[in-house]
Amino acid sequence: MLEEFVTLPDGRGIRAVTAGEGPGPLIVFEAGMSAPGSSWIHTQREVSARYRTLSYDRAGYGGSDADPHDRTLDRIADDLTALLDALGETEPVLLVGHSWGGPIIRVFADRHPERVAGMVFVDATLAEIMSTRNAKVAAGFFGLMAVLARLGAKGLIRRQAFRNGVSPEISAADVEVMTRDYTTVRAMKAGSREASQIASSLPVMRRVQDAGTPDVPTVCLQAGLVERGMAKWRPLFNRYTAELMDAVPRGRTIVVEGAGHLIPQENPAVVRETIFGVAEQLP
Repeated sequence: MLEEFVTLPDGRGIRAVTAGEGPGPLIVFEAGMSAPGSSWIHTQREVSARYRTLSYDRAGYGGSDADPHDRTLDRIADDLTALLDALGETEPVLLVGHSWGGPIIRVFADRHPERVAGMVFVDATLAEIMSTRNAKVAAGFFGLMAVLARLGAKGLIRRQAFRNGVSPEISAADVEVMTRDYTTVRAMKAGSREASQIASSLPVMRRVQDAGTPDVPTVCLQAGLVERGMAKWRPLFNRYTAELMDAVPRGRTIVVEGAGHLIPQENPAVVRETIFGVAEQLP
């Protein structure tokens, strides 16, 4: 994997990791809220055996500069567009977004449908399950995690992050990298800043969901495990997602039984094979 620091038009530096060769579109990984680009380290390595790949740290995470502006969905999508432009990647890409990464790639696709070859949503956040109250709770939670990180409670943060365990497919070295980048004050502060903008981003989320995705191969992977606090929301979450996919000509939903929200860490094989399946449908 090749690590490089890309300068955006406003001078901020973004840490990007590229890997792989071969034909087909670039596969772009978008992480969830509070998660660094390295949350994709195992899947990126696996997928790059066949395709070109890109992961990156959003502003304030890992090796990327913080952003003085509010971290709204629109602002984050601006950064993704600027990053791809700076790398010279103007051809259609296959977008993979986990959790909050889902709305990010939706906004990008809404703005630039001609630059999207395919989409994979991994338990992606929907407006229907993210109320203003839930948004405030999320912002407070990441703020608390930042305090714990400052106090050195990294073990507690790690247990929270990987509460359902990590697949044995993922090496101890990769788990260490994910833990190193995630259990930091920077990551939690960046997550809190993004969470603070959820409420103001809800109209954008609803608009892009109503607009639908481009007519490209699209798959939604949904958690099948009902985690603590999700007894009410998990069935609704998966139903709303399935309804969205029913409106996509080449869309489908796959429920990953036994996996919780962190599907990339709990069942990376299904994520990898889903990406391969979508990529193989592309010209």
